[in-house]
Amino acid sequence: AVGQVQELAALCYRCRVPMVPFGTGTGLEGGVNAVQGGVCFDLSRMDAITELSLEDFSVVVEPGVTRKALNSYLRDTGLWFPVGSVGTG
Repeated sequence: AVGQVQELAALCYRCRVPMVPFGTGTGLEGGVNAVQGGVCFDLSRMDAITELSLEDFSVVVEPGVTRKALNSYLRDTGLWFPVGSVGTG
């Protein structure tokens, strides 16, 4: 799946076509609407949790990971991801 997204992203870049990612559909601000055209990437099946660091309270997830799935994964660690949390790149 990652390779396919990379290929599609490269094609959009070459053709100067906007890319609009769709992860879990939880955004309320309408960010997945391609109002000026573009390609919407459905990334909802990219739902792996790839890295967890308890020491610095960080986790690396793919864009389709839901808050409920993440909290289920974190259940035995004592950590949780509350509603309204914002990740930083």
